[in-house]
Amino acid sequence: MKFTINEERLTASEYIEFLKKTDLGSQYPKERFRERIETLVNTVSISLVARNESKDIVGVCFGITDFAYWLFMTDLGVVRECTGQGIGKALVKKLHQIAGGEKNIIMYTCVNENAIPFYEKIGMTKPDDVMVYNHIEWTDFKVE
Repeated sequence: MKFTINEERLTASEYIEFLKKTDLGSQYPKERFRERIETLVNTVSISLVARNESKDIVGVCFGITDFAYWLFMTDLGVVRECTGQGIGKALVKKLHQIAGGEKNIIMYTCVNENAIPFYEKIGMTKPDDVMVYNHIEWTDFKVE
């Protein structure tokens, strides 16, 4: 499949529709879901969208960065029917490049256990130097 990747801001509705076609939606808590997605799509540092030749969204990748040292990939999703075609890997590579490149930028992300093989395949490792402060209410649900 041919696809293009561009920096593009999605609306909350577009992103929610995309989430329904991926396994990414399970990473979000139910609490204030719509409001928080709206904030995410409007304020994330880097917003990348992969589209096929028909201009359909086939992948999305978001990152927050200082463009000097750090990049945190908040979201990486590919439409279920399009996985295994290099879209995710290309999105991660482009995200890293835009943030400043692998020679300058350390990239982190939180992953679902099922996604660990993908991240290891693209060269990411599990760090032991990350601290977490998490006191939010979190009810798992599936975006449908």
